[in-house]
Amino acid sequence: MSQLELLLSDADSPKPSWTIAPATIPLGAKWRVVHHGDQSVGFILMRSRRRSIGFVILDEGLRVTAPNWVTLSQIDAAVVEKMPWILSKLQDWQSRKQRLAMSETRWQSGGELPYMGCRIVLRSGVPGPHVPHGSPYFEGDPVAPQAGQALWLPLPNDADTHRMRDMTQAWLQSRAAVWFDVRIKHFLATTGLTIRRWRLSSAATRWGSCTSDGNIMLNWRLIHFSPMVIDYVIAHELAHLREMNHSQDFWSEVEQLYPDFHLAKNILRHHTPDGIPEI
Repeated sequence: MSQLELLLSDADSPKPSWTIAPATIPLGAKWRVVHHGDQSVGFILMRSRRRSIGFVILDEGLRVTAPNWVTLSQIDAAVVEKMPWILSKLQDWQSRKQRLAMSETRWQSGGELPYMGCRIVLRSGVPGPHVPHGSPYFEGDPVAPQAGQALWLPLPNDADTHRMRDMTQAWLQSRAAVWFDVRIKHFLATTGLTIRRWRLSSAATRWGSCTSDGNIMLNWRLIHFSPMVIDYVIAHELAHLREMNHSQDFWSEVEQLYPDFHLAKNILRHHTPDGIPEI
């Protein structure tokens, strides 16, 4: 739905290198580099019986699959022709890798992550005798958090990152279920719309979805964002109850439901659901 966008101009941003071969290359494949102007792109070249040249971004980077009869010069020319698309997808791929790597460093006591638009701090242990044991405890108001407030997890100080992550995500999902339900009911009450049901989603590429019979899915990771972004996605999906498309009429419906949707839409355009947003 959205892609990470660099805030620096092309002139200020260092150009990443896409010419470093991965540690392993599939049997029968070759590593090849194509130069075009000031850009260079490396890729894994595989041959097959397919009829056309195919491009795909995988964990190891760009893979090009070409028919056996296509020459290397023809393959290079095809890569040059697709260069803008390839560079865009490689940048997205690199950004996702960086976000995922950064997210791994958060799952420890003292780590930070965004919750409803604010950066909160993870703490292990129990903050005091007045706090119930056995379940996570947020020291602020969970529907109006403030930056720097702590989420206390009933885990030992040396708990591994997986336990920290799993318990934190379970708490975030529980908060998402509560808050999204409140906001959906708000929109339904003010519009007269009805839905069949709604559920949380863990999709890696979608923030939400709506079927023609009124089933709505909302990505639980929206709970990382401010309430206005959450409201926008809910309004977006509810608008599909009247317009199952993305026509001008659809966006008019979104605007009726949530007049200030443009800012929230632009925020999501810079993020994808497969990592923790940098808020």
